[in-house]
Amino acid sequence: MALSQSSNLGKTYTLLMMKSFLIWTFTLAVCLLVIGFPLVVLMATVACLLSVVLQSVMPVSAVLLVAGGLIMFNVMAVVFAAGVLTFRGVHPNEVSWLNWLHGEADEMHTSIYASCPLTCEIDS
Repeated sequence: MALSQSSNLGKTYTLLMMKSFLIWTFTLAVCLLVIGFPLVVLMATVACLLSVVLQSVMPVSAVLLVAGGLIMFNVMAVVFAAGVLTFRGVHPNEVSWLNWLHGEADEMHTSIYASCPLTCEIDS
């Protein structure tokens, strides 16, 4: 009985870790594309210049090499950061600035309608 319960807990923990890793991967990829847009533009500019320089050395695959390296660098950075956050035990639900992941809206103010003083006191 104890063996089956500990195996079940191990599977649950593994699934929670995988879920946390996948959520972190998605979140960091979205943040890289949306918030890090100036960084992406800078990387694309450097990649274009590097591609032009490498074109004289190896004319066939310079653009493919630079583009593949840049994409692989971004993917590996996102996966590495998601892995570090997951294995340190930081769960996306605990991070305050990721409130859009929780599915709960932050109410900035409550609406007050003009007819409320007339109709709020009426009990149906």
